[in-house]
Amino acid sequence: MRQFGHRARLSLSCAEVLKADGQAHAARTMWNLLHAWWGMMPKEKRTLANADAAIRQAREDISFLAVLPAQAAQAVLKAYFQAWKNCWDGRADAPNFKGRIRTVPSVDVPQGRDLKVTRVHRRWGMANLPKIGRVRFRWTKDLPVGKRANTENRITGARLIKDALGWHIAFRIQTLEVTPEPHQGPDVGIDVGITVPMALSDGGTFEHDEWLTAKEQAKLLHLERRAAQRKQHRKPGEYTSRRLHRTYDQIAGLRAKAKRRALDWQHETTTTIARTYGTVVVEALTITNMVKSAKGTADQPGRNVAQKSGLNRSISGEAWGRTVAILTYKTARHGGTLHKVPAPGTSQRCSVCGFTTPGSRESQAVFVCKNPDCGWSGNADWNAARNVLHLYRMGLALVPAAGRAVVRRAKRVKPATAR
Repeated sequence: MRQFGHRARLSLSCAEVLKADGQAHAARTMWNLLHAWWGMMPKEKRTLANADAAIRQAREDISFLAVLPAQAAQAVLKAYFQAWKNCWDGRADAPNFKGRIRTVPSVDVPQGRDLKVTRVHRRWGMANLPKIGRVRFRWTKDLPVGKRANTENRITGARLIKDALGWHIAFRIQTLEVTPEPHQGPDVGIDVGITVPMALSDGGTFEHDEWLTAKEQAKLLHLERRAAQRKQHRKPGEYTSRRLHRTYDQIAGLRAKAKRRALDWQHETTTTIARTYGTVVVEALTITNMVKSAKGTADQPGRNVAQKSGLNRSISGEAWGRTVAILTYKTARHGGTLHKVPAPGTSQRCSVCGFTTPGSRESQAVFVCKNPDCGWSGNADWNAARNVLHLYRMGLALVPAAGRAVVRRAKRVKPATAR
């Protein structure tokens, strides 16, 4: 049984957008009212039944809460109680008040049968949203609807989400699939970087262009300068003007477009890797430490702060952690496995003789072994990818333990041979 989500773009009219916005604001207000109710009630009265009665009374007393469907209100209640369970189990922090600016507008549709999803033609489908009506969405994936839907393959629910590009619908899908056979493909080590996003141990690479075109980058720079200029004229404590909000929305739209293109490239690349290779080995990178600021303190100021800031933005733009997360479930779906190995030393070790020295990587793209008996030179990214695979074959794989990664010397997969 496989459960996954599929996100599609909605095509809403102006009136439908206003209805969706109203429901999202009502859902956020319902969460905040529950949070306030939780703080006022004694511990023995914080039950699901009492909270449900409070929600029903609030929907009668506060008129604008009635725009939220009853099932969506129940979904808010269940999500709030689940947030406290996650907090008590140590999986998350305690739920907080949801502010209007920092909260993503969303509305839940718990029952899949209420959607009544149908396909209009090759490009568009239609779904029924409670208190909004029949709306169109972009059909980019075959969904289990009509004769294909049954108790094992069906849409169990959906969620309306608004981002900088507009309203989207995220379907919750449940399907029954055959357990994949073990993948018989070769092993591969992957080294991630900035100049070469992904280098493979067999010599292959996956590269991409800039996420935004030159015209879009110029427009983004112009909008950022305009926002800084308008923000400069705003007095302390004064509300943000509508013009500045409009500029912020345009900036967010361009950045969301870049993120969508990056995510599309990641999905295409990881799908190709999962279908080709049986065992994928990556480095266990601590990205949060890699993107720390070099500003330093007043007593010990940092060096090359601007250069480090640019490097941090480049690392964050590549989203290496998201790539590994996507690879993890895609390799498992195709019958393969993904392993992580320690990252230190992979770019300084010679993959031919095993000699390690800090000065062997003469440039970003060239590796030259300093061993007098070797002297091998080649592509630095390809050399690092081979070292990543070599660590796995030596049995130095990382396994999670107590919330952290530890090294465990497993049974050697392949005998170590001189390369």
